[in-house]
Amino acid sequence: MPGGLVAQFRQAVANAEAVLATEGATLDDVVKATVFLLHMDDFGAMNQAYIECFGDNRPARSAVGVAALPLGALAEIELWAYAG
Repeated sequence: MPGGLVAQFRQAVANAEAVLATEGATLDDVVKATVFLLHMDDFGAMNQAYIECFGDNRPARSAVGVAALPLGALAEIELWAYAG
């Protein structure tokens, strides 16, 4: 998978944002995020990208270190949203 951790993370958020849009939701509707990191040493870079992606409306978050991710990814994100 091309790009470093930050590029991959931003792309994962953009992909999730596109899925949310199909249901009339936005990142502002996200209430919980789980981030899976191949290398926990990347937490600082991911955290900065997370702040940039979500701005002042940052949902609760868990970060989990994993042994492997699909397609050689360095990060993966799972979002839970409520669009009442």
